[in-house]
Amino acid sequence: MNISVELTFSPLQDDFEQHIINFIKKLRASGLTILENPLSTQVFGDYDEVMKVLSTEVKTAFELMNKGLLFMKIVKSDRSAYEPHF
Repeated sequence: MNISVELTFSPLQDDFEQHIINFIKKLRASGLTILENPLSTQVFGDYDEVMKVLSTEVKTAFELMNKGLLFMKIVKSDRSAYEPHF
């Protein structure tokens, strides 16, 4: 089963930028399809693969910071080819 996940990762500390960069670089290295924009990162792929990567990388990211917040939306389909019609 394919899924699409939208992530907004927000370290709640002054040195937030490097934490976000490291998190995105780990996602890029995963081999999954990744799309980025200024407000969020989207991850696309097989449910088990995506959730395995996210479980590992979110835990690692949280362990490396004092406080943080992660918003996650999951859609049951691969929306990586979506293009707006307007």
